[in-house]
Amino acid sequence: MWATIVALGLCLVVGLVVPMDRLDGKGWPARAVTYPLSALVIPAVWHFRGRRSEFSYLANALVAAPFVLDLAGNLFGFFDSVTNFDDALHFVNWGFLVAGVVTLMVPTGLARWNLISLGAGFGGLAIVLWEFMEYVVQETGTTGLDLTYEDTISDLMLSTAGGAVGAAVAVMLAKTSRDQAGS
Repeated sequence: MWATIVALGLCLVVGLVVPMDRLDGKGWPARAVTYPLSALVIPAVWHFRGRRSEFSYLANALVAAPFVLDLAGNLFGFFDSVTNFDDALHFVNWGFLVAGVVTLMVPTGLARWNLISLGAGFGGLAIVLWEFMEYVVQETGTTGLDLTYEDTISDLMLSTAGGAVGAAVAVMLAKTSRDQAGS
């Protein structure tokens, strides 16, 4: 978890301090304000729930990881130089994000299919909100996003699929860990 948080901070600082043409129009100052929130969501939920359970470092790392990967992809220019990087990242990032959320739900004792369904639903809703926010950012004058209908639909489908896979993997790994702990 700490490696993920340090990487998040380092990426943001480098993007703010080191001049790079490839970051022009990418909304880096807005990312510097909003992306660190990804590392604070899980601690905030844990705190406001009364710290009734052990803190999930894994969930915190999984939820923050997509933001690190997005920042690194921009810093290294992968979005512009690697074919279908954005598509692959949507699938992978939503897998991480949803796996983090499902990891928090595993202790509730819900059936596996409920956890997977809830995770997939969360992932689907999260990508709709993400794409809406991208649209709002673009409409406020930020350049460099180049949003198209085709890209948005592709992002919705790949992220939803990645979220469903992330939910299934998190449930399977949690089940395996529980089985081994009980042996």
